[in-house]
Amino acid sequence: MPHHRFSGLPTREQILAFVQSSDTPAGRREIAREFGLKGQERIALKALLKDMAEEGLIDGARSAYHRMGGVPKVTVLRVVAVEEGETIAIPDSWQPDDATPPPRLRVMESRKMTALRQGDRILARTEETGHGWRAHPMKKLPAQAEALLGVVEHDGAGRPWLAPVDKRIRNSSPIADLGGAEEGQLVLAEPAGRSPRAGVKVVEVLGDPLAPRAYSLIAIHKHGIPHIFPEEALAEAERAARLPLSEQHREDLRELPIVAIDPVDARDHDDAIWAQPDSDPGNPGGWQALVAIADVSFYVRPGGEIDREARKRGNSVYFPDRVVPMLPEVLSADVCSLKQGEDRAAMACHLTISREGRVTRWRFARALVRIHEVIAYEDAQARIDSGEAPPHLAHLWDAWRALNAAREDRDPLDLDLPERRVVLDQQGRIAEIALRERLDAHRVVEDFMIAANVAAAKALESKASPVVYRVHEPPTREKLVALRDYFDAIGRKLALGQVVTPGLFNRMIRDVADPGEKALVMEAVLRSQTQAYYGPRNAGHFGLALGSYAHFTSPIRRYADLLVHRALVDAFGFEQPAPKGLPPTTGLSDRDREDLSRITDAISMTERRAMEAERDTIDRYVAAWLTGRVGETFTTRITGVQKFGFFATIAGLGGDGLVPVSSLGREYFRHDEAARALVGEDSGTRYAVGDTLQLRLAEANPLTGALKFEVPDSDGNAIEPRGARPDRKRSGPGKPAKGKFAQGQRGRPANIRHQGRGKR
Repeated sequence: MPHHRFSGLPTREQILAFVQSSDTPAGRREIAREFGLKGQERIALKALLKDMAEEGLIDGARSAYHRMGGVPKVTVLRVVAVEEGETIAIPDSWQPDDATPPPRLRVMESRKMTALRQGDRILARTEETGHGWRAHPMKKLPAQAEALLGVVEHDGAGRPWLAPVDKRIRNSSPIADLGGAEEGQLVLAEPAGRSPRAGVKVVEVLGDPLAPRAYSLIAIHKHGIPHIFPEEALAEAERAARLPLSEQHREDLRELPIVAIDPVDARDHDDAIWAQPDSDPGNPGGWQALVAIADVSFYVRPGGEIDREARKRGNSVYFPDRVVPMLPEVLSADVCSLKQGEDRAAMACHLTISREGRVTRWRFARALVRIHEVIAYEDAQARIDSGEAPPHLAHLWDAWRALNAAREDRDPLDLDLPERRVVLDQQGRIAEIALRERLDAHRVVEDFMIAANVAAAKALESKASPVVYRVHEPPTREKLVALRDYFDAIGRKLALGQVVTPGLFNRMIRDVADPGEKALVMEAVLRSQTQAYYGPRNAGHFGLALGSYAHFTSPIRRYADLLVHRALVDAFGFEQPAPKGLPPTTGLSDRDREDLSRITDAISMTERRAMEAERDTIDRYVAAWLTGRVGETFTTRITGVQKFGFFATIAGLGGDGLVPVSSLGREYFRHDEAARALVGEDSGTRYAVGDTLQLRLAEANPLTGALKFEVPDSDGNAIEPRGARPDRKRSGPGKPAKGKFAQGQRGRPANIRHQGRGKR
């Protein structure tokens, strides 16, 4: 294009016009050349381009900018559909938290290129026409290589293999390049070539896979969890941590005996509570209560470096040996954490509770608090049980009894399923694995949090403000039909003609007297539930039996809660003067206000990622705990049945393991899908979901978390497997792993987390 020289720094409009009309990628150098900028003008251009990026006007890197919402002139695209002969692609690097959906480009395929299929990646030139975007392919790219996590092993011939730590990957891979790794080390690898026969090459050595803290490290790498903060985010966090707290714009609540009740090993404290009898004669027997939540929005502002990283992470991830925080530790574990005896910024939710436990009024305010006490759940419960609790604790329990009465009237889903807890010693070794005890202290905090979450949703609705809802939709008909069929198989009834409510499930559970069968029914009900998620459109919360529900109470560890805080800032005029050196607003960004769907979809995904990583890590710890007990017999309960075998869990401990059908002897077992059972053709022996039986632990693999059980014979020995034959050494790629880290596979119920806070 012809060059037009200008005098001085160009305007935003001039830069946008040039970037959009340039025939070649337009980076900072090209822009400076176009407008004849030198010296200090180039430095000013750099600052201007950064401002334009933060304002959402442009996107890209300094070597190639493009209009925000647009597409670079040359970029990598991913084919997402082939519709009626037209190939549709989207930018491969489109970020999940962008405010707008990715543009869909019509690919103008060349006869010289092989036909494109869904999932293919191409390098293409792009153009925006009056009829939308077009892409002209330059070349087809190889499939994107995914990192593989595994342990280096050698076979009998001395050849190196990668034994995967992901139980879903059944085969080991030959290692073409060890990259300095030694046998037994945990490594990251990637394909060494296009063909699987090329094997893999080691790109990073992670160390001893059985060392303390290794199991969570495996989960972090396997699930791609960001765990290292950029220097820019750490520097901004340090600046934010030095922000002065002023009484001028905050309600001073430092004289109230507010308490934080948390797990004994809590890494952060983002909520605290207080209650006292209401002196208002119009509310006889009622309560005034306060839920104080860390005011994270004061420190983490939209568009800043911390905010970008927090959006990417979506939530903190909790492992037995570490936490991967959503925010840098100077904020998450220090300045934002509600520490005992220290002044802290808080978002306060004032609640008026009736004698019947109904929240009749609510009010939000930015506040200054000084936590009177941080108490472990067990200690708080012990004080109440002793009858010697101080007034500030006794009042909390009395107010909670009112809230609990209202909860029972509402009759939310009550699935009291056990949760495993891993206790480590000071060296990071397993000291104990036990089930968490469920105390009234947990219910006290949970019900106060639920009340505040409901108040936040209704407060925003009253102002017609954007709301990040926590949505839990009712079970689908398909899942209800499957649940009915299962109940039929175990002799229970579920009529689908009635209105399905949480109370219906609760009554079914209460009708079961046997503890083992009750646990089985609860797990079946859990499997029938839909996955809870975040979204800007309200569909209610089925599990909690609530019409409007948001997450407000954990902004240190959940980005959804931070968005709710920002919406409250906007709705109720809580904005505070902007400190120097930080983004100016503490409310919602324009991008989030206009379209919450993109970011709520993204944080719903990061939540599921965190749950899977946490669950996988617990499985690995349980397997490690059991490695010294291989050969012992355990009381187990069958949790799932498939054609290839059944899954069982150890009673009181957890740890699901597979019993392969081939290990059940020479008899043929038929899979009765409706009854969820394996049935012996000759003997009629049945292995059905819910059965309790003694099983022998045959294998425990701490790297995959997989267990393998065997049905013992009358002498306690393993039954001779069907078609047993000596093991053969593997001799080529794609053979199943048979070494020290060989794995099984298993199934488990999907988990939903929809209660007040699910805190660790």
